[in-house]
Amino acid sequence: MGRGDRAARTAGWEREARGWAGAALRGLEFVAYPALAGAAFCLLALGVVTWLPALAAVASALHRWRRDGDTRCFTGVLTAFPGYWRALWRHALVAALVPPAVLAAIVFLAGRPEPVSIPLLAVQVGGLAAFAVYHLALAVVAGTDPDARPAWRARALVFAFGSPRRGLVLLVALLLAPVIGLPLVLGPLLFGPSLPVLCGLALLERGTPPR
Repeated sequence: MGRGDRAARTAGWEREARGWAGAALRGLEFVAYPALAGAAFCLLALGVVTWLPALAAVASALHRWRRDGDTRCFTGVLTAFPGYWRALWRHALVAALVPPAVLAAIVFLAGRPEPVSIPLLAVQVGGLAAFAVYHLALAVVAGTDPDARPAWRARALVFAFGSPRRGLVLLVALLLAPVIGLPLVLGPLLFGPSLPVLCGLALLERGTPPR
């Protein structure tokens, strides 16, 4: 083997190594940046009624990361939050009260022996699922288009329920995200909010609902 052949092979190995290293780094980005956004969400959601604006801020930061390569996901969530709080605080107050009330009704109905409690229980569970899917859709829509505030709710309804398959995918993402994060100590907290948002962003990019 000549010196030129060895140099060419060495250069090929180096290019391949750089390719693998770049792929590994890109893979780590898809773990690190959603985790950072999820950490910012957990910090902001300590206020309980702040969870919906915080989720919209997560959508905003992750949207900028996906679209523009902006890697400031943690600070991006914190920066975007005040604007979403001003826009959504009334809705957030009501939204913070609904899940505890529905969960209390589910616990009550689950312990009742009457036959009528079964369809009522199904209604409560379905309502909670629809609530979760709609508010995920609302956060995604608001995060991708902060200037279209009057149209957020209508667009979120179309996005969440305009396609049964899309709504089912959003629901599955909400249910599976904490499970996927289980191998990490804080995985469910970090990825529970961010992975469903990423799923919603990907679905929105595939077919943006009409404005």
